[in-house]
Order: sequence, then C-alpha cells, then structure tokens
Amino acid sequence: MKNKTVIVGITSGIAAYKMLDLITLLTQDANVLVVMTKHATEMVSKKEFEKASNNKVYTEVFEKGFNYKDILKNRYVDHIDLADKADVVVIAPATANIVGKMANGIADDFLTTFALATQAPIVVFPSMNVHMWQHPAVVENISTLQKRGIVVIEPDEGSLACGYEGKGRLPKVVEIHKEIMRLLKKTSKLLGKKIIVTAGGTKEPIDGVRFITNKSSGKMGIAIAETCFLQGAEVLLVRSKTSVSTRYDIKQILFETADQLLEILEREVKKYDVLFQTAAVSDFKVASKKKGKLDSKKDIVLKLTPRKKIIAEIKKWHPKIKLVVFKAVWGDSEKIKENNADAIVINDVSKPDRGFLADDNEVIVIKKTGEKKNISLRSKREVAEELVSFLLT
Repeated sequence: MKNKTVIVGITSGIAAYKMLDLITLLTQDANVLVVMTKHATEMVSKKEFEKASNNKVYTEVFEKGFNYKDILKNRYVDHIDLADKADVVVIAPATANIVGKMANGIADDFLTTFALATQAPIVVFPSMNVHMWQHPAVVENISTLQKRGIVVIEPDEGSLACGYEGKGRLPKVVEIHKEIMRLLKKTSKLLGKKIIVTAGGTKEPIDGVRFITNKSSGKMGIAIAETCFLQGAEVLLVRSKTSVSTRYDIKQILFETADQLLEILEREVKKYDVLFQTAAVSDFKVASKKKGKLDSKKDIVLKLTPRKKIIAEIKKWHPKIKLVVFKAVWGDSEKIKENNADAIVINDVSKPDRGFLADDNEVIVIKKTGEKKNISLRSKREVAEELVSFLLT
C-alpha cells in the first residue's frame, strides 16, 4: 500500500509525542505526511516528525517568503495539494480546541484549513481532561462531526496526564494503527451487495416503566456492519437504542422491543440480499403486561410465554435472502439447527471474556452445506472480518 498516503494531523495534546511511534508504524505501509499545529511544535520538535516520516512537516499556511504572485503563477497551494493527496486523514491527539474548530468550520491555521479542503475519510482521536470530554460544548461538537461522517474514536479510560482518572486517554498506538489500516484497506469486495445487520438486545415490557432485557451490547453486530460497509456494501444497521453505536456513516434504524424489530424487518428485508440476525431477541414475553406502574410493595408473579421466532418469518417475506443467524449458547454446543438459515454462528456466552458485553468473541460458523469454520478468541472486529470473508467473499 505504499501508493497510499496518510496525513497525520497533530495537535497540542500531551500525547502528541506518541505519534512518533504511530508514524513509524504507518511508514511501513504508506506514505506519511504530517501537519502540526503551532502549539504542537512547542511540545515536540517538528524535526523529529520529519525524521520519522521522511517528509516535510507542514505547520504554516503562509511560510517565510510567501508571495501571492507565486500562487497565481504556479496554481499550487500546499494545503490543497495535501488535501488532494490524502487517502486517509488522522487527527491525533485531537484536543477540545481542534474538535470545536472542525465542528464549526473554522479554518485559522494549516491543519483546520486542510481539514476543510480534503474529501478523504477523516478519523479523529480526541484526547483531553475527563471534564473537558464531558463538557456539553464538546459533546455537541463531537456529535456534529459524527453527523458529517467523520469517524470519531472515543478516548480510553484511565490515569490522565493532568492527574485525573477517567475518560480522556488517547488509545494505544497499536489500536490507532489498526483503525487507520482498516480505512486504508477499504475495498469494493461487497460492492453491489445490500446487507441488513441487526444488533443489540430487545426489551419486553412488564408494566409502563419496567422491562425484561438481556446483556447484549450490540458490539458483534456493529463490527459486522462496519466490516461490510468498509468492503463496499450498502448496509442497513438495525440496532437497539441501548446498544453501542457505529463509528461510521451507516444508515440506521433503532428499535427497543422485539415487536418493533419484527415490524422493521418485515418492512425492510425484501430490499436486501443478506441478513445477519445478530440481535439478541427475547425468547419470552410477559403474558399480560400490566397497565401503569406496579406497586413495589406487593409480591408480583410474572408469567412468561414463548415469543414467535422472528427468524422463522424471514424466508416467508424474502425466500431468496441469505440468512445468517447468531445463536447464543451456554456451554459447548454444535448440535443446533435453525429453520431456513443459510448459516448459523454459535457463540458461547457462559464465559466472561467473550460474547455478551465483552470486546472479544469466539464462534463456530456452520453453513447449510455442512461446511464449518472455527474462529478462535480474538477481537469482535477480527471475528467479523473472518466471518464476512467466509460467508460472503
């Protein structure tokens, strides 16, 4: 991928020095150009970044000796040239200041001017004090960036440089590198494919305020949706309101109850080629939902009755759709069949380091033909990549 160009924008977060390691990793696979804010150069010398990237570091819109006549004669402007060269733009660490400027379209230095000019994918890694991260202005600015299709990777929790504990740490360099490589490796393998992915857990109402649910975070479904999206598919993500959200600009419809999910799929499924039924749908419903709010001082006996299976309806609505069904099991089990499924993905949710809520997973994939693949314990994003490759490419 040496023909790919990554532009790394560095601001004056205390973690700026870590970008030297990131650039060293990136130069193994791509051409790397660095843009620094003025304050960032006061933290780490731009000469160090020029040495790491083997390229000039850009800091000033108007460099010494600037002459507008040269621009008019040569028709060449640095920040526009970089904007055109970029395959991926990374801004890390991204301070509250740069996030605010980008959200409001401010262009008062090289980095912000360049960011407005590029049409390449932009991924932002915020890093700041926990109270700054939680400030309403920052929350609103982050939301604005995401609505514009900019990928925002939330900071990690832990000990911060300012002495506080909380959310605000820059993710590890290896994780930043992985995210950049995913964007660089974006392909068109699934171009033309229309895929629905469901994610998260359903709620079953008990009364007007209480409900029964499950532990699903939606992480596995989100990982599958993002993998398909990065491979060129048209993706519809149908996720629960309580699930984690996607970092990419993927079309979404939200649900809360199994009945809502059923209604959405019945309406949408005919438009798509593949359905990954990853959502954890309740197997039971409350036989008689109580009106209002139940008296908490009285004993309550709930009767649960089995729900109609959503997956049993999919092929009735769209006989030709490729149906991939996730099946959560407690303990080892491969003797599972789902009516009409083209593939079953079995994951053991009895272990705390995988499945529900965890960032990792281990699955067994069984096609209707009997072909089987074991995907060993790894991150859900890596599981998703192997799963999509095995089933769709």
